[in-house]
Amino acid sequence: MKHFYLFILLFLLGACASESVRQSFIKVNANGQFIRDGKPYYFIGTNFWYGAILASEGGGGDRERLHKELDFMKSIGIDNLRVLVGGDGKNPIETRILPALQEEPGIYNDTILSGLDYLMNELRRRDMTAVLFLNNSWDWSGGYSMYLQWAGYGEPPVPEIDGWPAYMKYARQFQQSDSAKALFSKHVDFIVKRTNRYNQLRYIDDPTIMAWQIGNEPRAFSKENKNTFMHWMSDVAAQIKSLDPNHMVSSGSEGLQGCEGDIVLFEKIHSDPNIDYLNIHIWPYNWGWVKNDSLKELLPEAKNKTKAYVDKHIAVAKKYAKPIVLEEFGYPRDNFSFIKNTPTTLRDEYYRYVFDLVHKAKNHNGLLAGCNFWAWGGFANHTLGHMFWEKGDDYMGDPVQEEQGLNSVFITDSTIKIISEANKQLKYD
Repeated sequence: MKHFYLFILLFLLGACASESVRQSFIKVNANGQFIRDGKPYYFIGTNFWYGAILASEGGGGDRERLHKELDFMKSIGIDNLRVLVGGDGKNPIETRILPALQEEPGIYNDTILSGLDYLMNELRRRDMTAVLFLNNSWDWSGGYSMYLQWAGYGEPPVPEIDGWPAYMKYARQFQQSDSAKALFSKHVDFIVKRTNRYNQLRYIDDPTIMAWQIGNEPRAFSKENKNTFMHWMSDVAAQIKSLDPNHMVSSGSEGLQGCEGDIVLFEKIHSDPNIDYLNIHIWPYNWGWVKNDSLKELLPEAKNKTKAYVDKHIAVAKKYAKPIVLEEFGYPRDNFSFIKNTPTTLRDEYYRYVFDLVHKAKNHNGLLAGCNFWAWGGFANHTLGHMFWEKGDDYMGDPVQEEQGLNSVFITDSTIKIISEANKQLKYD
C-alpha cells in the first residue's frame, strides 16, 4: 500500500509538471490560421529585441527588470514577443548594440547565450511565445555588414557618417558572397541546435518558440540582386526546417517596401513551402507618409495607406492560405518628442486603428493573424542629456542609432491602456 501511495504521488507530480508545459507548437491550419493549443491564435504583441541582453548577468543585464517587464506585459495581454537572438561583432561601433552575442565567427559570448536561455525559460514559465530573428540587413546589430567584414570585404560604411546609399551598396554584396553566407549558415546551425541550460530542453523541442525568423528586414538592396536574394532566403528556410521540423519559419520581410518595390518577389519568397507565414512592416514616418510637423494632419492619410498596404499583401496570403503578421509598426509621439511622459495621442489613435484590423480579421476568420508594435520600452528611463544610447544607459525599444524614446512604448504611456483594452477585446471576441 505504501508503494501504491508513492506511485500515486509521483503520478500527480508528473501530471502537474505536464500541465505546466502543456503548450503545443503553433502551427498553420488548412484555412491559413495559426493554431495554438487547439484554438485559432490571434495576437497583439511587441518587439523586445534586447530581451537576451537584459536577461544576461553581464553588461546590460538586469534580471530583476526583466521579470518586471515580462510580468507587466503578461498583465496587459501581451504573450508574443519578437526578439533578436544576438548581435554580431566584438568591438561594436557607437551605432551598433553591445554586448554582442557572436564576437567573431563561431566565437560566442557565453553571457549572452545564457541570457537567451534564461529569457526563453522565463517566457516558458509565463506561457508566452517568441519569434527569434537570426540576422539583420541593417548594421545596428551587425548582421549583413559584419558577416561581410569577417569574409574579407573591408570595414562597412557607417550609414550615419557615410550615408545610406554607401551602406546599401556594401550590404548588397552579402547574398553574392558564398563565404559570408557560409558564416551565417554555421550560426544558424549553432543556435537552432542549442539546448537551454536552464530547463535542458533542446530549442527544437520548445513550444515557447513560435517561429525562427531568417532576419530583420532582409533585403536584396538592388534590383539586380533579387534572384540571388530569393534563392538565399529559400536556402536558409530549408536549412532551418531540416534542423527543426517542429517550428515555423518566417522571413522577417517588410513586404513590398523590402522587396525593391516588387510584389512578385515578395510572393515568390513567401510561396516557398518552408516559409510558413507572411510578414510585413509599416512605418508611416520613415516612409514619408507623414512629416514631423504634420503628424496630426496626415494621420488619416497614414491610416488609408496602412489599410491599402495590408490589403495588398493579404491578397498574396490568400493565394497560399497562409497567415500574415504585421510585425513592426510605429508612430511618433505628439510634437515629434522623444521624451518619456510626453503625450502619445496620435500614436494611440494609430495603434487603435491597427489593432482594429486584427480584431476584424479574427471576427471573420481572416488571415491578418497578429501584430507586434515597435517597440517595448517598459520600465526604461532616459539618461539626462543622452539623445542616443550610450554604454550604461537603460535599453529601450529604440536601437542605439535612433533617438532614445523615438518609438518606445513605456509603462507610463497612455498607449498601454490601448494595448490592454485591445488584448481583452481580442480574447473575448
